[in-house]
Amino acid sequence: MTTEQSVLERIERARLRKARVKEERVTLAHGAGGKATQTLVEDVFVDAFRNPHLEAMTDGATLTLNGTRTVFTTDTFVVSPLFFPGGDIGDLAVNGTVNDLAVCGARPMYLSAGFVLEEGFPVADLRRIAASMSAAAAAAGVAVVTGDTKVVERGKADGCYVNTAGIGVLERDVTLGAAAVRAGDAVLVSGPIGEHGVTIMLARGELDIEADLASDTAPLHEPVAALLDAVPGGVRVLRDATRGGVATVLNEIAQAVRLGVVLDEAAIPVAPVVNGACELLGIDPLYVACEGRFVAVVDGEHADAALAALRGHPLGQGAAIVGHVADEPAGTVLLKTSFGGTRIVDMLVGDPLPRIC
Repeated sequence: MTTEQSVLERIERARLRKARVKEERVTLAHGAGGKATQTLVEDVFVDAFRNPHLEAMTDGATLTLNGTRTVFTTDTFVVSPLFFPGGDIGDLAVNGTVNDLAVCGARPMYLSAGFVLEEGFPVADLRRIAASMSAAAAAAGVAVVTGDTKVVERGKADGCYVNTAGIGVLERDVTLGAAAVRAGDAVLVSGPIGEHGVTIMLARGELDIEADLASDTAPLHEPVAALLDAVPGGVRVLRDATRGGVATVLNEIAQAVRLGVVLDEAAIPVAPVVNGACELLGIDPLYVACEGRFVAVVDGEHADAALAALRGHPLGQGAAIVGHVADEPAGTVLLKTSFGGTRIVDMLVGDPLPRIC
């Protein structure tokens, strides 16, 4: 057995052990979308609420109501700052929930909106957020049909938090999920990665960089629909690459089906300014959040048709085939580097860029 095989086997054994939350108190890492989040969700919430819909661990639950296949999802947004180039917490909340429905194959229809406001929050800012949500909902063809508002004492929140839930309907005969993934499948991303996370970082003034960069936040239901129609039956699984980025999504898929994912670094679309900012911080763009990009795993025979379908939509013009699924190493993501080497792309424990959504 080679050293590489030995390392991969040890990683595999460690992953198969049931994870437990060891900390006595919640940390920021528990909300970052990486290993700590996964452990918290599985050890606390899945154990408490266990049922087949939840155990599927998808972006939304698929439910059959009076014969209609319906998808239900929820999300909470705590982004800081509230307003940033390309968007704000309002359109981010709408787009994020629309996208969770879309990557389940559903047509988004209705949203709820819940607000936690801090005493003293400017009403003008709240109007701006509401207007942004309204415009984003109209663009996505959904309606905000119910909601709730709570106000907490000054200093007990950071201005404004938003929770959304969404309902969509499955109009196509599709069942998307990691269980359908097979060796030989192709891995695609719908556009350049990491732009939202880096935009938020720059908006905080954490780096002395001036860049023409905006969040990629956008509703993805149309490019998803174009993909599903172009390769009926050929799409295995779709995921929007939010917290934890593309790397976390692919690790979750690889671990769910005990297959390997092999990425080609040279094929991954990353804007130069995103690369530059990530190099300054020592962050891999694969781990940086997107809010208008998704990962698709499709039958390898349909890869070119899938790519053409995505590039035919304005939100998918930067789409690329970035890798493939392999039998080995089981449950692991590998990156073929531009220098000819290979490295493991593991799931991070936390997130170097907290509160990006």
